[in-house]
Amino acid sequence: MIGDGAAAYMSLNLGKNDKKAAKNGIGNSITLVSILGVLFLIFGLIFNEQLLHIFGVTEKSYQFSKDYMMIIIIGLPFFMIGNAINSMIRADGNPKEAMKVMLVGAILNMILDPIAIFILHWEVKGAALATIIGQIVSFIFSVRYIKKFQSVDLDKESFKPKFKTMKKVMSLGVSSFITQVAITCVIIVMNNSLKIYGASSKYGSDIPISVLGIVMKMNQIVNSIVLGIAVGSQPIVRF
Repeated sequence: MIGDGAAAYMSLNLGKNDKKAAKNGIGNSITLVSILGVLFLIFGLIFNEQLLHIFGVTEKSYQFSKDYMMIIIIGLPFFMIGNAINSMIRADGNPKEAMKVMLVGAILNMILDPIAIFILHWEVKGAALATIIGQIVSFIFSVRYIKKFQSVDLDKESFKPKFKTMKKVMSLGVSSFITQVAITCVIIVMNNSLKIYGASSKYGSDIPISVLGIVMKMNQIVNSIVLGIAVGSQPIVRF
């Protein structure tokens, strides 16, 4: 919502040649996503038990899920801020830099995963650690770009919260928000359905849920192609 909203807000205002509004949109969006990242971290740490049960955790997978979740939650602010800024980097007319930022974290995650899981024998905790390390590195590269924006010159004033600017950014990104929340709701319903009905089958609950996880990951590859075309065209259309 914030990343795509900020990218849209930036492109629209650059199209109007209103660079002041564009830089305020970027600065305010970074401030907003930083605040929300910390709030999500606190919320996740307090309500982790409830969240696990909402997402359909089973008795057998409970400890694995909790081990994974407690580490992943720590990476939430880095993941949220990094992803939001990445959308802004694309809107700044620098898709190659945005791709580099994402790839460096993804490749690092892929390298660290087998090391943490199979060599260090940290199992699920190792997978989670590899993920948040990749997210933190991508976050660092994203934050470094703040001083390199080509279209606008960000200053301290840009980051001061302005309610109207934040409201407009969120309204422009609400379609992305609804899409992501809808996907999450589908996963929650499917996990809980497989948990209930899988228990009455010879496979139990855990195998169907695991299969769903694999299928969803494969489906992401197909979706990424479509999203790549859509996201790539958006800054041009907005401008």
